[in-house]
Formats: sequence, C-alpha cells, structure tokens
Amino acid sequence: MKQTTRPPDQRSTGVPNGTAIAAPPPARSRKRRPTASTQWAAWGFLAPVTVYLGLFYAYPLYRNLDLSLRNYTVRSFVQGDAPFTGLANYRTVFDNPTFAPALLHTAVFTAVCLFFQYAIGLALAVFFNQNFRLSATLRALFLVPWLLPLIVSASTWSWMLNSDSGVVNATLHVLGIGPVNWLTSPSWSLASVIIANIWIGVPFNLVVLYSGLQSIPAGLYEAAALDGAGAWRRFWSITFPLLRPVSAITLLLGLVYTLKVFDIIWIMTKGGPADSSTTFATWSYQLGFGNLLPAFGPGAAVGNLLVVVALLFGLVYVRVQRKQALS
Repeated sequence: MKQTTRPPDQRSTGVPNGTAIAAPPPARSRKRRPTASTQWAAWGFLAPVTVYLGLFYAYPLYRNLDLSLRNYTVRSFVQGDAPFTGLANYRTVFDNPTFAPALLHTAVFTAVCLFFQYAIGLALAVFFNQNFRLSATLRALFLVPWLLPLIVSASTWSWMLNSDSGVVNATLHVLGIGPVNWLTSPSWSLASVIIANIWIGVPFNLVVLYSGLQSIPAGLYEAAALDGAGAWRRFWSITFPLLRPVSAITLLLGLVYTLKVFDIIWIMTKGGPADSSTTFATWSYQLGFGNLLPAFGPGAAVGNLLVVVALLFGLVYVRVQRKQALS
C-alpha cells in the first residue's frame, strides 16, 4: 500500500477527496502610524522644554556672542545701535596684560579644585559605603556645605581666614606658627579661594560617587576576597573601573561649575590683590560691570572663551562615551 507524501510547505485544509491546499502566507504586521492627536500631544510635551531652552540658553548665548562682536557703550546698549567690530574685542582681550595671569589662575584653580574634590569625595564615598552605625548621620552632615548659600560659605571662609581675627591664624598661633595673610597676600590669595571651593564642592562628589558605589554588586567584592584580593586590590580592580562612567560625568559637571565660579572669589578677594586670584569669571565681571565705563564687548568675549572651553570638554566626554558604547 503506497503512502502519499505531502510537500513540506503544504497543509491539508480538510477539503474532501484528500486535496491538499497550500496555506496562505502570514500577513505582515504593519506599523501603526501615529495619529494627529498623538503627534500634537508629543509636541505639547516638547513645547515647554523647547521654550525654556530657547529663552534661557539659546537667546543668552546669542546675545553674549552679539555683545562680543560689537562696540557696545552704555548709550548703544540701551538704544541698540552698536557698530559691528568683528573680532576686535577678542584681540583686545588677548592683548590685555591681565589675559595671561587670568588664564593661568583659571587653569590652576580648575585643575586643583577638580582633583581634590574628586579624590576627597571618592575617599568619603568608599568610607560611607561600609554602612556602619552612624553612616547616614555623618553623610547628612557632610551635605551642609553644599546646602548653604554660596554667599554664606564665602563670608564664613573670609572670616576664618582673616589675618587679624581669623580662627585659622589663631590656631596657627597656638601651634607656634606666625600669622599668614591669606586674603591680602598675592602668594596666598589664590590658595585661599581654592581651599574654600574644595570644601564647598566635596559634598557633590560624595553624593554622586556614593550612588555609583551602590550600583556595584556586592558579589564581586566577595568573589575577589575569596581569591585573596586585599582592600587596595579590590578598589583598583573593581571599584575604580566600574565607577568610570559615574566619575566621567562627575568630573565634567565639576569642570563646568568650577570654570564659572565667581561669587566665592569675588566675596573673598575680589580677584586681588594685584589680580593674584583673578580668573576668567571674575575678569569678565570686572570688564563688564566693575568700572565706571564698562567694556561690555571685551567682557562678553571673556565669557565666550569660558563657554568654548566647557563646550570642548563636553564634546570630548561625548566622544569618549560613544567609543565606550561601541567597544
């Protein structure tokens, strides 16, 4: 008795006389096109963000660029008829004798603050990650410098570092060390504002890095301990590599914030004495608002230099993150 075989791509549909009919191909799933109401809802959610970015980011940047390319005076600033001068304001800034010291102070202030803020914040984050009894209470106390208004913090440091009645010099006197002119000496003014800014910025690094440590699985540390790895080895082989994404964004945000620090320096030293603690942020303010005859154009040019530096580091961060995602 012969056995009839069917092609593999045909199925019996139950038709009499044993006729085999090929099943129709499955219908392709069509993507649903968004309706008009859905599109309007999406634009409605985007509109507030777009308006906010346009009013508070794009327009100020455009106005600052326009200020740096024109010869604005008080009269033309009000009437809006300033003549176009091109890059003349930037040449004025580069030829100014304050440019080189301000550039050096900005670089030193930013680099030293970033290094110590990150190093101290990371050390404190690792310490509080041990979850001992008073860990939460001490973490809350370390947030106090970050929560205080900057004018309060800067004024407090000005009082502490006062040459005559400051608590720092009083402590040095007890230790047999002579007084230091922290705020009035060209040798110490930049160091004074750096110390104050480090103290203010450590809590931010502590909070962000501590949250990054919480995302590292505890099983990795247990496995490393079973393999005989010590605390220092576990830190360099597990903690530090896995914290790189968090560390990158922490350093980038710290860089942007430190570049534009103005109030701390201005309250403590006003950029002096003899421009010994002048940075681009304080110099831009001095040019634009610190004189009877303000130089709006050069002041805006200095501000744009800070924007360009922050933008360059932001692009470097995006490029590094993209390489890490592709690798």
